[in-house]
Amino acid sequence: MTRPHPLDPLTADELIAGRAILADEGHLTETTRFPSVLQVEPDKSVTDRQVRYTLLDTATGQARDILVSLTKHAVLSSEDCGDGQPAFLFEEYDLAASITKASPEWQTAMDRRGLGDRIEHAFCAPLAPGFFGRADEAGRVIRTVTFLRDDESDSPWAHPVEGLIVHINLTERRVLRVEDEGDVPVPPEHGRYTGVPPRTTLKPIEITQPEGPSFAVDGNEVTWEGWKLRVGFNAREGLTLHQISFQDRSVLHRASVPEMVVPYGDTAPGRFWISYFDAGEYLLGKNGNDLRLGCDCLGVIHYFPAFVADDHGHPVEIPRAICLHEEDYGILWKHTDLDGRAEVRRSRRLVISSISTIGNYDYGFFWYLYLDGTVELEAKATGIVFAGAAHTGTKHPHANEIAPGLFAPVHQHLFCARLDVAIDGERNSLVEIDVEGVPIGERNPYGNAFTWKETPLRSEREAQRLADPAKARVWEIRSSERTNRLGSPTAYQLIPRPSATLMAQPESSVYQRATFATRHLWATQYHPEERFPAGDRPNAHPGGEGLPAWTAADRNLVDTDLVLWHVFGPTHIPRSEDWPVMPVDYSGFSLRPNGFLDRNPALDLPSGATEDHCSAHDH
Repeated sequence: MTRPHPLDPLTADELIAGRAILADEGHLTETTRFPSVLQVEPDKSVTDRQVRYTLLDTATGQARDILVSLTKHAVLSSEDCGDGQPAFLFEEYDLAASITKASPEWQTAMDRRGLGDRIEHAFCAPLAPGFFGRADEAGRVIRTVTFLRDDESDSPWAHPVEGLIVHINLTERRVLRVEDEGDVPVPPEHGRYTGVPPRTTLKPIEITQPEGPSFAVDGNEVTWEGWKLRVGFNAREGLTLHQISFQDRSVLHRASVPEMVVPYGDTAPGRFWISYFDAGEYLLGKNGNDLRLGCDCLGVIHYFPAFVADDHGHPVEIPRAICLHEEDYGILWKHTDLDGRAEVRRSRRLVISSISTIGNYDYGFFWYLYLDGTVELEAKATGIVFAGAAHTGTKHPHANEIAPGLFAPVHQHLFCARLDVAIDGERNSLVEIDVEGVPIGERNPYGNAFTWKETPLRSEREAQRLADPAKARVWEIRSSERTNRLGSPTAYQLIPRPSATLMAQPESSVYQRATFATRHLWATQYHPEERFPAGDRPNAHPGGEGLPAWTAADRNLVDTDLVLWHVFGPTHIPRSEDWPVMPVDYSGFSLRPNGFLDRNPALDLPSGATEDHCSAHDH
């Protein structure tokens, strides 16, 4: 087996080898399943190739974390899992559906509603239960809500059976209870979004690179126009980036989106408890798409495959898990001088992307690298909104009617990016910068003056911050080791595109479990075990883990190895235009050099002006 780079994602051979080690050590039985198989990325001074397995005994519900060294071919440690449940298995989705449909209580509810003849094609959506401390919900619990389908190919999300919730113990394979509240008609209109005759008015746009792309790929290492980085992927986070440098100077040690929460703002029995943790409960990477040329990506493409473990620990390939390509991005800089001579240079960006589908929603993660040294992340939320039913024309304080009788509740998509920054090395400091007006007086005699205010964020508690567009607030990460030619520390700025933070009240369960989403910015002193902002196991966890627990230590953030955690994403009040499939909702942020470079790094770009390009006679 060829030994990969320490930061490369797990290979099929490694997944096979790791499972064999567990079997040799007696850790596997017929009822052992693999809810989580994650590479343990080496600490910044370690090269041992390790995998952390979470094993679940489906017969007993017991779960263990086992650390395996592939390098040493040995089990290094084994311990019982604490609070919270491991992520759900794919097989548990089918199990939840079969338990639901076999339930006499569910069948009675369907009959009472006059839906007994539609059971065959009913879809019982398996949903994470949240945490509410109910006595009968100890252990491995899941809930289902029911949707109807006309046939197996029909989109179920258009036909919710409102108020029918089934609570299931997966280990005991039994229904805990069935809620059957209300008697709202099932919305009849279909939700099909394919088969629509395509318009014929759009003319083709051809993207060609006859000389090939400007990037180079060596294994998982990518180089492009002064940038160098390593591309990674794991079952929980999906796409990860490592050792990002620009012009041979470090910018980020690691960048990823390790968690996102989708809390719903509806008080209805079938929705008040919904707050999906799409990484920690469902696994973004394991649900990664196999991307398609011409649809998900355009241009000259390089694809990276990824391997994840299935429920039994065997490798499964996602052949095109990551897409790499270049794209034009308009004007980078331009000036027309006093004699009318124009100089213009076009921008382009390197795009590194992956897409995951979690039930009804699809999430695209697009990392962009620009020619001026900027890094950007754009999250694209699309797919199908999750809806319930009510009488047509009803005014609902927590949901909009998006089709006759179909009501989609208000909800949020709150992503958390983890940015292990390394601005010219690992000794960095953090400063908040606000623009502010100057009161009229001696410092501002004409009333026009404004300036900026710098506030050092010296500790983890000080660095729990909200964005403020009214002050053009940014956060600057400064090197403690290098200055530019003007004598200032080299730096990058985190530029937020802020929206609302978590709207749930502090007394709520989701607030306790998703505390990370109550601030736009957190900063921590680097620790290798601190990877997931809601903790290792948010599924059915009472809360308090992750960022609120780590930052209670209030560690120093001056001249140290910093990790920034940035929360962003849309708060979604659904609209009729979101049905039957939702146009992309964009959110994200950028990291922009500020004094990192001594001048515009894109002065040497070719103009691209030829007789056929940029002509004054173009029509």
